[in-house]
Formats: sequence, structure tokens, C-alpha cells
Amino acid sequence: MKNYVLLAFLFSFLTNLMFSQTTKLNTEIGDVFVIGDVKNNNYKSIDFPRANFIIKKGGLVNYDDLKGEKVEITSIKEAKDGSVIATIMLASKKKFFNSHKYVKVNINEALNNKELLRI
Repeated sequence: MKNYVLLAFLFSFLTNLMFSQTTKLNTEIGDVFVIGDVKNNNYKSIDFPRANFIIKKGGLVNYDDLKGEKVEITSIKEAKDGSVIATIMLASKKKFFNSHKYVKVNINEALNNKELLRI
């Protein structure tokens, strides 16, 4: 009987230890990041609108103006695949490309690819 209790305790301890090692990203609504510099304006994790949609809304497609801009997280959602999708806006309350107020971003990938930088 002692062996079963010890085995159950050991199993639960190891299970808890294994699940406690998973890391969660510590981002919250209101966190501020800086848009990083990417070669050839190839932002993969930040879902900027395509150029024709920017132009249709009266904006100018200029990625150089975005580099170094501070952005603020307005909402966070977790996708079915486990990725964290956030909606960001410029901290200066202006619009991206003078046409879009909000943009979606995959936070985990953007931080790993240095498209977003923590302040």
C-alpha cells in the first residue's frame, strides 16, 4: 500500500513539475513596444495591410516612418494553435500609414524575429 501511495505522489509531483516548466509570455494590455528594423520591410509577424488597401484608404506606404515608433497593446487573444495574437496601435494615437488605427501581431514570433522590441 505504501508503494502505491508513494508512486501516486511521485507521478503527480513529476507531472506538476513538467507543466510548470512551460513559459508564458508576460504581456498585458497597455504594454509598450518599439517597432524594430527589418530587412526589405519584410514584416512577417506584424500583419500590416497590403499596399493597395493602404492607398484605397488614402494612406501612404512608407515603412521607414514606422521604424522606431512606440506601439501599445490594446487587446490580447490566444489562438487555437497556442500563439498569442495581439492588437496594437501607435502610442502617439496616430494611424499606421495614415490609414489604419489598429494592426494585429503575433507577439511570440514578433519578439523572436525582433520586429517588436521591449522597452
